[in-house]
Amino acid sequence: MRKVGVEMTMGMGPAAVATAVVEMAGNGRFADVEELFAPPLRAVVSAEALRVEWEGLISRIGSISALGTPVSEPVQAGLTRVSVPVTCDRGGLTVVMSVDEAGLLHGLRLAPALTAQWTPPPYARRKSFDEHEVTVGSGALAVPGTLSVPRGRGPWPGVVLLSGGGPFDRDETSGPNKPLKDLAWGLASRGVAVLRFDKVTYAHAGQVAGKSDFTMSDEYVPHAVAAIHLLQRHPTVDAARVYVAGHSMGGKVAPRVAAAEPSVAGLVLLAGDAQPMHQAAVRVVSYLASLDPGARSAAEMITRQAAMVDSPGLSPDTPATELPFGYSAAYWLDLRGYDPVATAAALDKPMLILQGGRDYQVTVADDLARWQAGLAHRADVTIRVHDADDHLFFSGSGPSTPADYESPQHVDAAVVADIADWLAPRQGKIARLISGLTR
Repeated sequence: MRKVGVEMTMGMGPAAVATAVVEMAGNGRFADVEELFAPPLRAVVSAEALRVEWEGLISRIGSISALGTPVSEPVQAGLTRVSVPVTCDRGGLTVVMSVDEAGLLHGLRLAPALTAQWTPPPYARRKSFDEHEVTVGSGALAVPGTLSVPRGRGPWPGVVLLSGGGPFDRDETSGPNKPLKDLAWGLASRGVAVLRFDKVTYAHAGQVAGKSDFTMSDEYVPHAVAAIHLLQRHPTVDAARVYVAGHSMGGKVAPRVAAAEPSVAGLVLLAGDAQPMHQAAVRVVSYLASLDPGARSAAEMITRQAAMVDSPGLSPDTPATELPFGYSAAYWLDLRGYDPVATAAALDKPMLILQGGRDYQVTVADDLARWQAGLAHRADVTIRVHDADDHLFFSGSGPSTPADYESPQHVDAAVVADIADWLAPRQGKIARLISGLTR
């Protein structure tokens, strides 16, 4: 009789458990992998969901040919993050897991292969700013972050960066790319203090997964507000000029952050999604299925799950396994009741909205059009489209695909310049007002 996953991995260390998980998945033993899920992960991810994602990816990059050496790093007491490089016939991937001392999984995701190291963008002048580590928030869910501060006396404007949906680190690492680090270093080189931090879903994956009432607000707002206050207290930062810049879902939630913290000076929305997320998920997965027929089963599953989000029968008791991405019913009920455009329109805050013309995840037609329509009456809203840019604001040509994120690139220098230049007139205006008052 075949041993199930839990029995096979008893007594193994985190790296060995992670390697065994990849081997099980490679052999189609998804039920055995599910046996290793800690209760919080089991509540949001099923063997079937893992099978669909795994087989959809393997159909694109080919059969597994080799497993690399696992890379382990402690993330909190009793929990280790392990990344297992996987080489396939036509590419590769990295399987990232959070493993506890008992060998149970608290997190599992399939990430692009790490084929290259991040290098600084050409527009970053590293000698023009300093960086140091900070702690954002307090208590058990405090997260680590990095503060980039221009050298000199200041006072500098400040920007808090919010990454997109999912368990991202402070750099929004995607394969060899770190778009938020690009932005931080680019803006700090141009006289802007920047604070970025690990999301709570990255730093405390196990604790968050166990919260059935966890929402998008919980995912972003408490730490964003704490980061704003931290930046405002810095001696070289002008507390009246601290902005929030959110990418993707970080852009969607940015108006909610500003509503919660009125001292925010303004917002920068980078590919902020406005279309309801479950509808966007169907659109995106259908697009991917048009590129790769192997993703059709994933598209069918997402379509079924999205219909449940729209259903009047959605309630706090609806199982997360019946909903997109394994997010809880509470998460989707919160999202269903949130209109980012209306929330932004009610704010008395200037906004800069940037969009990539080649973005298939957040699009000009489905998302930017909503921002334009809802904010058309606002003279203090600036909207710019970078036609050649994709969702991560990497420049290119032709239709954008997920494979584009697997090669080393940097955020478009024009995007960094847009943000820095948009802040500059406000710096000058405030300086002139202060000068006039002191004459």
